[in-house]
Amino acid sequence: MFYKRKIYPELLSHAQLPAVTVLTGMRRTGKTTLILQILADIQNKNYLYLDLQRPDNRELFEQKNYETIRDSFIARGLSLDKPMIIALDEIQLAPDSPGAIKYLSDHHKIKFIVTGSSSYYLKNLFSESLSGRKKIFELHPLDFGEFLTFKEIPFSKDNWKEKEFNDLEYSRLSSYYEEFVRFGGFPQVVLAPAEDQKHDILLDIMSSYVNIDIRTLADFSDERNLYSLAKLLAGRIGSRVEYTKLSSLTGLSRPTVTNYVSFFEKTYLIHTVPVYTKNIDREIVKSRKLYFCDTGLANTLADLSSGAQFENTLFNQLARLGHVQYFALKTGHEIDFILDSNLAIEAKETPIEGDLPRLDQIANNAGIADFKLVGRHKSPKFTNYAWAGSLY
Repeated sequence: MFYKRKIYPELLSHAQLPAVTVLTGMRRTGKTTLILQILADIQNKNYLYLDLQRPDNRELFEQKNYETIRDSFIARGLSLDKPMIIALDEIQLAPDSPGAIKYLSDHHKIKFIVTGSSSYYLKNLFSESLSGRKKIFELHPLDFGEFLTFKEIPFSKDNWKEKEFNDLEYSRLSSYYEEFVRFGGFPQVVLAPAEDQKHDILLDIMSSYVNIDIRTLADFSDERNLYSLAKLLAGRIGSRVEYTKLSSLTGLSRPTVTNYVSFFEKTYLIHTVPVYTKNIDREIVKSRKLYFCDTGLANTLADLSSGAQFENTLFNQLARLGHVQYFALKTGHEIDFILDSNLAIEAKETPIEGDLPRLDQIANNAGIADFKLVGRHKSPKFTNYAWAGSLY
């Protein structure tokens, strides 16, 4: 059964335009499923789907004569009488393909829909050869609303910022939110019926990332160093990235650690969050905070505390809603998240009323009028509070 992702309507619409449609993101987020559904839903059936994990499909794009590539499409059943649509899955495995895509798009008006598991590769690959001829869509693990959709659980789509805490909604959905916090939002994991299966799938995703993405995309001599650093970073969720300290702990040089962390971010494993400030120079200098793309995946790398699991999950929920930063004072007091530069958010597993005036004071120092406590568990009913399970 196909469960529609929030990105799907815009993706389907663009897939019917002449420009190249690029879908990228962490592996196993469902890119292939979306592309196959697009091909099923579009009216033009003169299409060809090519999985570039197959050597014979990759060989097509190793040819220097691009007209020969077009002839190969025709030989595989496409008609000359209708516009052609070519879907290429895992395009990072065919590094010579951008030139062919540009030529065939320009000279024969062939529409290309491509997927790849890394912005690190795709954005650099297409930056010049397809400048102005493409649109890149990024697919992430499921948010909580999509998680509920995959579970076929109905939910209210009211604005979480405005609605009050609802006891009935909390009672009905809290067990699902707890599962979401623990195991994350990779589609296969969400649909797996048993906990041991979920755990095994998460281990397999991480193994594939190390053995396929790292080896395919990076010129690093020893992926074991990257795996060790990934485990170290997972234990530092919600903390500032301190490259000198990480260098000391790993025995790697500071430039090497910096390159590894950058690689992790460009391949969607982690996200780093900038500080909120009205001084751009200050924002560049200030350390960034670290979160993983999926809490379930982070749980396979480190023994996360309950608070770290919740904070990481809430970050990913907020990142789907807008631009996320954090705020810090020299005194050490911080605001966990600033959403779209106008809403201060503090993550508390079980907020109490005393947390509110503290948040109000720090938000005032940041020059932000609106603030909200967001909790994991049921809390006393007071204003400026939202249950995290209501963020869709």
